[in-house]
Amino acid sequence: MTEVTQLKVNGMTCMSCVGRVADALNSIEGAADVSVNLEQGLANFSGIPDNIATQAIHQLGYSVGSESSPIPQNDFNWTDGPTWKQSAHNTKWCLVGCSIGDFGTIAAFQFVPYLDALGWSTMSIMLLAMFNGIMTSIVLETIILTAQMALKEAFRVAIGMSLISMISMEAAMNIVDFVLTGGAKLTWWVILPMLIAGFLTPWPYNYWRLKKYGVSCH
Repeated sequence: MTEVTQLKVNGMTCMSCVGRVADALNSIEGAADVSVNLEQGLANFSGIPDNIATQAIHQLGYSVGSESSPIPQNDFNWTDGPTWKQSAHNTKWCLVGCSIGDFGTIAAFQFVPYLDALGWSTMSIMLLAMFNGIMTSIVLETIILTAQMALKEAFRVAIGMSLISMISMEAAMNIVDFVLTGGAKLTWWVILPMLIAGFLTPWPYNYWRLKKYGVSCH
């Protein structure tokens, strides 16, 4: 019977992390029975020496065993096509979640007479829209993750997403809205520029975070 080796992997925060670790282990010649558990932070495998597996995990930016922090990567660069693609995918899901709450809040104050009559300032509406956008992004991520883990763990992972990414995304969207419409307003022609700005603003940061530390926003 083949002996299964188990390593404690520190730094995994989402299913993208799990996929990266599993792919790295599976790419090693002779690897078999590879499984990675996000909730427990464990990687199980057989057929390869644990030091080779540890090195592969280190190269992703995660630490192993009792190490308390990810291993710095000295070969960071901005030319990794697969990482740009993965970070774009992560940013896209973040944008979907943020847009639901953001656009919904602006639309409510614009089209619901009761809310419009409250006389909220443009800044107040935009701040509320940003807050609601972050909340809906967390809810969406939780729903997506429940297909892979328990609800409690899914929520824990969701709230661990990058606030810097979401805040910069929300700020960019609302600044574009204000510049183009003069207020917190939704028109058919302003939505696309808002989405483009919301996607492009945090994308380089999400690439850096994923490339250097192996951590994604979604």
